[in-house]
Amino acid sequence: MPAQTVITQPLTRSRLHEEIVSIIQKQIMNGTIAPGAKLPPERDLAETFNVNRATVREALRKLENLELLEIRHGDGVYAKNYLESGNLDLIKAAIDMDESHDVLLNVHEVRRFVVPHMAYLAAQRRTPRDVAELEDAIFKSDMSVMERDIRVHQLIARATHNLLCTIFLNFFNQIFRDYGHLYFDHEKNVARSNIFHREIFEAIKNRRPEEARRIMQDVLNYAEEAVKESLADTH
Repeated sequence: MPAQTVITQPLTRSRLHEEIVSIIQKQIMNGTIAPGAKLPPERDLAETFNVNRATVREALRKLENLELLEIRHGDGVYAKNYLESGNLDLIKAAIDMDESHDVLLNVHEVRRFVVPHMAYLAAQRRTPRDVAELEDAIFKSDMSVMERDIRVHQLIARATHNLLCTIFLNFFNQIFRDYGHLYFDHEKNVARSNIFHREIFEAIKNRRPEEARRIMQDVLNYAEEAVKESLADTH
């Protein structure tokens, strides 16, 4: 199989391997490099990117860890089908590539299905310490509303005492730190979040799981529509 050409551009960042990762990742995800395609040899990639082979090797290892490439020793490097092998680490790149913002809205949709049940579990399982930490975050902190909201969701996930819930929520938080301005730049949304924080605290504190789920569902429905409006205003 002939080697797949990698389209390059001048590298500007100090950590060159990360920029190489970004370029190849995007080309795999947008189909420029097709699933099963063989990449050029390491030596040729080094010449293409005007870097040393150690830098290319580091980038290829990262792409292999992301399940985007398969390195067959003695044979070559092949692109994998990210729809079959990809993991959550790819979502951020997909959002950055997606000018229509469909992937960002996909994240909101999944969040709307998953996070209300976290609130339900948190209301069932919370400990006195969980309640105290949630109370401190909501009523005693001087964080911005966006940072407080991220912290509240993080503490709710922790109160489920389910490790997967906590890690999954951390994934959402990584995205919403970058795109939260679409929601929190509007005063009506800030006011809505302040109400949500007080309501969800009371539901979890008083062990009312169904109410906690409803409160979370309502605010996520509201947030999704607010983000859609914000995106529409930018076009």
